[in-house]
Amino acid sequence: MSAKERRDEILQRIHADGYVEAKVLSRELGVDASTIRRDLDSLVRSGKAERTHGGARPITGASSEIPYAVKETERRQEKVAIAHRAAQQVLDGQTVILDSGSTTYQVAVELRHRSDLTIITNDLRIGKYVATIPAVRLLVTGGELLGSVFTLVGERAVDFLSDYSADWAFLGADAIDPTAGITNTNTLEVPLKRAIISAATRTAVVADSSKFGHRALAKVAAIDEVDTILTDSGLETDQAELYGDKVVRASVARRQHQTS
Repeated sequence: MSAKERRDEILQRIHADGYVEAKVLSRELGVDASTIRRDLDSLVRSGKAERTHGGARPITGASSEIPYAVKETERRQEKVAIAHRAAQQVLDGQTVILDSGSTTYQVAVELRHRSDLTIITNDLRIGKYVATIPAVRLLVTGGELLGSVFTLVGERAVDFLSDYSADWAFLGADAIDPTAGITNTNTLEVPLKRAIISAATRTAVVADSSKFGHRALAKVAAIDEVDTILTDSGLETDQAELYGDKVVRASVARRQHQTS
């Protein structure tokens, strides 16, 4: 396989899967890691892809959903701080809906300290994790799988949620803007996100500060349709004020680098 053929193959995989991992490409295409790095760098220079830690994805603004493998490594400390603040809102014995996403996954991790919860989710990774927590009742929606993000969507998932009532819903978001509201890249997820909001007494959006001031393709909800927007302290005060009293900013604990 020539370099051009190999790069064309890599580009096809990026568009098909939303993400490629360099070590997997090296193994499956039978070339060493340095060759794959050069291939990915070439695609980046030509404006066809964007580099990530360990791989590549479509360029920012492309319609492809960013896969979970990418999301879980980005702004991790911020997500943990947001999740910790989110879990503080939940009382023992309550029912919680967790939307799909890497930040809501962290909320699930924080909720392991609560007792007698019922957790409803459309995220298979969250479901798998929650299944390991003792004394938590787990309900997973039906629906069709969006493979790269492990998300269940569709009419069956929406219908499932219509039969339940929750104390809290924690909703993910691709972008948040004071005028456009809560927006999402993938239109297939929007009806389910709307159903999540409808099923909960209180809804909190959990999104790191990089999501603010941007608009994605499809509108999920207006700012006044949610109760709280939990983010990190990276959002400046003047920007937070654009959302009235909705925004709560969690302090991010930074790792200290040790020196010998």
